[in-house]
Order: sequence, then C-alpha cells, then structure tokens
Amino acid sequence: MTQKIRPRHPEKIKNPINPIKKKPEWIRSKLSNSKEFFLTKTIVNKNNLVTVCQEANCPNITECWSKRHATFMIMGDTCTRACAFCDVKTGKPSKLDDLEPIKISQAVKRLNLKHVVITSVDRDDLDDGGSNHFYEVINQTRKTNPNTTIEVLTPDFLRKGEAYKKVLEANPDVFNHNIETVPSLYLKVRPGSRYFASLELLKNAKKINKNVFTKSGIMVGLGENKNEILQVMDDLKSAEVDFLTIGQYLQPSVKHFPLDRYYTPQEFEELGAIAKAKGFLLVSSSPLTRSSYHADEDFAKLQQKRINIH
Repeated sequence: MTQKIRPRHPEKIKNPINPIKKKPEWIRSKLSNSKEFFLTKTIVNKNNLVTVCQEANCPNITECWSKRHATFMIMGDTCTRACAFCDVKTGKPSKLDDLEPIKISQAVKRLNLKHVVITSVDRDDLDDGGSNHFYEVINQTRKTNPNTTIEVLTPDFLRKGEAYKKVLEANPDVFNHNIETVPSLYLKVRPGSRYFASLELLKNAKKINKNVFTKSGIMVGLGENKNEILQVMDDLKSAEVDFLTIGQYLQPSVKHFPLDRYYTPQEFEELGAIAKAKGFLLVSSSPLTRSSYHADEDFAKLQQKRINIH
C-alpha cells in the first residue's frame, strides 16, 4: 500500500491557478558548483539542519552558500501560518528538538561564521511562540562561538503577551522582524498576522534594548502602490527601525499569491534613495535583496555607521 504524500501547502490546493510571469534578465540567479557551496550543503545536511535558504526557495542560495553563509531555520520545517507568498511548508509541526541549540552552535563553528542569521517558522501551537527556544539557541551559539555576531529574524509572537522579551534577554546583535507588505494587502497576503502588531514588536524591541540593531523588510510587486510603500517606511522609521530591506516578490508556484509586476533596478534604486533620505541607518534595495542577503557585510556597515554618528 503506497503512502499518500501530504501536500506541502494543503490550504492552497483550492486556490485558482495564477500563471507565473516570465522573469526579466535582472532577476536571474547564477548556478555554482564551488567547493564552498558543497561544503555548506554537507554540513547542513549531515546535522539534519533546516535552512530558510532551502525551505523558502531563496534565489540567492548559490551565492550565499558559496560564501559559507546560511540562514538557519529553527523549530522545524513546518509553519502554523499560511502566508499567501511563502513557500515554507504549512501544517501541524512536530515537537521541538532539544538538541537543536547544540546542533546550530556546532554548525556555526564548522562553517567558521563571523555572523549568523537564525530564523524560525511560526509556532502558534507553543505557549511562548518559541521564544524560550530562541533564547537557548542564541545562548548556546554564543557560548560555542564567542566571536560570532548573532542576528535573529523572528515571528511576530502574536497573542503571546510578552514572550518576545525572552529573545531580547539573550541579547542578539540584530533583531529582525519583517513587516513584509503594505497594510491594505495584509488580509490577502499575511492573513494570520497583523500589521500594527508587527510594528509594535519592532518598536518594543528597541525600547527594551537600545543597543540592538532593529531591522525589517518589505517585498514589492504584490499590487501595492508607491505611496503605500512610503507610508510603511514612515511607520518603520517611527518605530526606530535601523535597517530596511526592500526586495522583489517572486511567486513560488501557480497556487501562491499572484505577482502583480516586476520592479526595475532603477525603481529599486529610487526606493532605496528615498528610504536613506528618511533617515534609516542602512538600506538595501534591489531585486534580489532578501532579509538575510549579505547579512554579515551589512552588519559591519551598521556598526561603522553607528560609530560615525557617535
């Protein structure tokens, strides 16, 4: 008897088919067969680790893994939300792996990372949304790798009270939470999340720890207009966010949220210039920008900019 394979996105099965628009030449990513790429892949696979690079089908995986950069995704590979843009598997997650903090810290050591990005799936099934697990992973990673800076890309901890404070207690160097899109698209694009709850999380993170760099990102090409993007910039600036990333939405499948259009590199340059003029400490705006793309280099820039200000 053959076992029935569970669909990756059961909630999207009945969605209409949205044909994927052909990618323009500036979106193409390069393939690589470098030694470093395969070394990164081997370390990730041998340790049974999950990366957002693989799970979210990131277009930059080849470039990043060739530089030994990987964004570790903790708390499993299954998300309890069903965001219309995301390619991470959805459904009922398995229980937490108590050995994961050690596995992550050892992988960081083997890859000899100067800067590591740790993200997670949403875990609405857990009382604390997974904040204690984040705390353990950060602490163990720092203990094993005292010279490595740590960036976290967290879920919103919606309806989990002050659980997010536990993550900040571990004192990450960068606290990132992506706002993802403009408020008018939230019900369609991020139905399980709330725009102002995400803003509040970023604002509170800075209130609790003035030294932590806060970071957020948006995707464009979902049907938003320019004024809406500028409003998101203003909202994030009001929340004292230091670093803004702006990247192109790439539709993962015909069942995902339909891509409205591809922005040109010139449009990304313009949005980046506007964001810089609004006073963000750092801005990354390009078609292939993702929240952890070039994270180590960007962290060094953030540090330098803060030094220059003071």
